[in-house]
Amino acid sequence: MKLARAIHFDESDMNVFASPARTGEWCISGGFEFSNWSEGDLVGKQRQAFANGWMGLETGGRVTFVAVTQVESDEAAALIEQLAAHFVTLYGAPDLATARPVAEAELDHMAELCEDHAPNTLLTVARELTDAGVRESFRVIEAQSAGLEQFAIHATPES
Repeated sequence: MKLARAIHFDESDMNVFASPARTGEWCISGGFEFSNWSEGDLVGKQRQAFANGWMGLETGGRVTFVAVTQVESDEAAALIEQLAAHFVTLYGAPDLATARPVAEAELDHMAELCEDHAPNTLLTVARELTDAGVRESFRVIEAQSAGLEQFAIHATPES
């Protein structure tokens, strides 16, 4: 099974999100957080989180890019429990038994997004508010093979 981890190329996420995700933490779309939002809620850093932030499962923070990677089944099971607890603590789910199937569906959705992509493929999310609710779309940035010569600095005695 594949899921995706938060990845940072620079420090921009630290500045644009109120609560940035930690590099390497497992992420999901997290669009459910915005299900009751209106245009009035989309201001400042909250607008950025809504517009293109993946949700980190450990911190609840947001990140712009995630990278597809393999997850072990026992780790995925632990992520379901972690997300179910998040639903109980932050969203008022009555108990873990009630929250668990919803958490599992969220992780299944993320696994479906990742399943056909090679490791290290990057994903982005874009959201918009519509009359029917939040609409999400996803962009795939394929992993590139880069040879060392593309990054090596070649110097000669004259330079």
